Amino acid sequence: MSRAQATMIGFGAVLLWALLALFTVGSAPTPPLLLNTLCFAIGGTLGLIWTCASGALQSLRTVPMKVYVFGTLGLFGYHALYFSALRLAPAAEAGLIAYLWPLLIVIFSGMLPGERLRAGHLLGAALGFAGAALIITGGGVGLSMAYLPGYVLALICALTWSGYSVLSRLVGDAPTSSVAVFCLASAALSLPLHLLFEETILPDTTLGWASIMGLGLGPVGLAFFIWDIGVKRGDIQLLGTCSYAAPLLSTLILVAAGVAAPGATLLWATLLITGGAAVAAAASVRSKSR
Repeated sequence: MSRAQATMIGFGAVLLWALLALFTVGSAPTPPLLLNTLCFAIGGTLGLIWTCASGALQSLRTVPMKVYVFGTLGLFGYHALYFSALRLAPAAEAGLIAYLWPLLIVIFSGMLPGERLRAGHLLGAALGFAGAALIITGGGVGLSMAYLPGYVLALICALTWSGYSVLSRLVGDAPTSSVAVFCLASAALSLPLHLLFEETILPDTTLGWASIMGLGLGPVGLAFFIWDIGVKRGDIQLLGTCSYAAPLLSTLILVAAGVAAPGATLLWATLLITGGAAVAAAASVRSKSR
């Protein structure tokens, strides 16, 4: 598999994450940790079935325990921190801080063996972050010290996912099928926390269950498997920058579904995010040519 092919596969995760908001809205009123449990269980189970069908089950036994701990903490930690941050701080501000992870991926990737971080990568990621900020905040945001605990958790959340994504390159020998174990372990950790802190509320409509199934199949399932391929074998700087397409595409999907309304902010965000991706792509091309 070429570097370009792996990058395209990894970008498929970004496309799937664009469906996260729509499916999450459809899964209401299921509480977050229960939703985590159900979705990770679906994604992990299907991943395990695929692993068995492909004859790769034996390979899971050779994966060091530290890799399983690392992957589980990455997936579970990110989501637990994200949901907690949104409970302690307004969604716009906490979401914006949490969405520093693509920019952090670009910055941290410069420390990986064989990677070269160029100014264009940083500029592209900064433009993408500006576009995402417009989408998430609607053009206006004000941080308040009253919500500092939530902001801190959101920042740790961003560091967790960016760290997981970049450090995955250093455990590149671990098969992608090991992500199935990460998902199942994350579901197992989410369940007791749900029972401790939440009321069990399951969907009472077909749409609600379909949304949960959609989450488990895509944004909280397949997305993690193909993201693993992208960050291990692809252009991680370009992939990090292009990740800012997720909030943009998510908003476009919500507009198409009639959940959100279009506006000038959406246009400016589109220009910033696509421009940032183009700048980062140009920087990657220059890196390869030298």
